[in-house]
Amino acid sequence: MKKFFSTAYSDNSFNLASLIIRLAFGLLICINHGFSKLQHFSSMQYSFLDPLHIGHRWSLVLATFAEVFCALLLALGLFTRLAALILVVNMSVAVFIAQKGQGLGPREAGLLYLTAFFSILLVGPGRFSMDGMMGK
Repeated sequence: MKKFFSTAYSDNSFNLASLIIRLAFGLLICINHGFSKLQHFSSMQYSFLDPLHIGHRWSLVLATFAEVFCALLLALGLFTRLAALILVVNMSVAVFIAQKGQGLGPREAGLLYLTAFFSILLVGPGRFSMDGMMGK
């Protein structure tokens, strides 16, 4: 019971928590958002939002790259901080530009993803990752 109320943490607990957060949020955004963009790319490329004014197709390409490839890199813990940075930018555009003016309800999921990716960017991948195994 003492351990439950303690503010100290062990390195293994920290590394396990990093692994769980990377896997959960990386795989969730990849499966729920990235794969659908990849599957429906041809039908979405002309109607996808263009918040950065680079073209509908290029906006979709960048969002798909972030939500599939960077999310998988994040889940593996490979190039973790770079992948997290790209996902932070992606979610920032989604929450603060694409969903601008909407209430908190529609933006809640994006804000949760943004918070998780920003936290991973700050703390790194942890020891239970490809980066951790390579000694980066």
